[in-house]
Amino acid sequence: MRTAIAFPWYEAWNRIEGNSHMVPERMNEGTTTTWSRPREGGDVPSTRAGYVALVGRPNAGKSTLMNALIGQHLSIVTAKAQTTWQRVTGILTTDDTQVIFLDTPGLLEAKDLFQRSMLAAAFEALDDADVVLVVVDARYAPSARETAPLERALEVAKSPVHVALNKVDEASHDEVGAWERWFDGRASGVHRIAALQSEGTDSLLASLVTELPAHPFFFPEDDIATAPVRFFVAELVRETILEQYQDEIPYSVWCEVEEFREGSDPLYIQVNILVERESQKGIIIGSKGHAIRSLGEAARVKIEHFVGQRVYLDLWVKPLKSWRKSRAHLGRFGFRVPEDDRGQK
Repeated sequence: MRTAIAFPWYEAWNRIEGNSHMVPERMNEGTTTTWSRPREGGDVPSTRAGYVALVGRPNAGKSTLMNALIGQHLSIVTAKAQTTWQRVTGILTTDDTQVIFLDTPGLLEAKDLFQRSMLAAAFEALDDADVVLVVVDARYAPSARETAPLERALEVAKSPVHVALNKVDEASHDEVGAWERWFDGRASGVHRIAALQSEGTDSLLASLVTELPAHPFFFPEDDIATAPVRFFVAELVRETILEQYQDEIPYSVWCEVEEFREGSDPLYIQVNILVERESQKGIIIGSKGHAIRSLGEAARVKIEHFVGQRVYLDLWVKPLKSWRKSRAHLGRFGFRVPEDDRGQK
């Protein structure tokens, strides 16, 4: 399993930003790949490659699991539920196998346009997947609230389903057994893991690989993600907001990189923090600017570790009224607004 990035993110910036190999073929993001599945009767490649969609309830540990499998902090992780808002793609390549993991927002009862857009990303990943990996927090026994969203996902899944019973180190024997019985007949394999400690992840990965089709690699062997560096920088700022702020603030904020001065030392990055109301701007900044300074210091350390060089992080807080309710704003930020919400502004 890879434990370090094969090339520095910053050195790969031009290649990734140039969109020379973003998301291939079935991923429906405006680009194509030169690879296609082997034709019937044609030469079968000696490699395996395919997509594994991680789905599950909020806070089940999907992002932690993907990070553990890849060996890098790609998806942001916090103690708060519903940290992942968009699909994050991570790539693990070995000598003869390439696994493309799709980390998705949690399956929940969507109550508004924003949540329906997140849910759409999860179900889109199900359609794209060669293997579906359902991640469950095994500390809580099956209940209607927990199983109803999973049943809907299983009904949609067209590919082999595997289950990762996560956090088994904190779960009781009865709780784990109840989940194993619930998935009996619903999945090809059920695996006990503790993603935070990387326990059980090797055997889980081996099982997933056996389900992948024979196929040439979709991406260069050194790639571990498809999104540009700017995406991960903005996500690291949002992760820090989730850690440092409470109540509705973390869920009302969107972060985007406004400026990225390549070649500067320190690397200058301006990130806009977009809030829904003017009053939230004051909370982010804090009394005499103390809160935003604390935010900037913590986020800068993460970003420097990620890009591998010194960073000057410039944070700007700007109101964008009710952005979570706007189809136009959500679309600009890359959310998948469902078709039945097309009529909304």
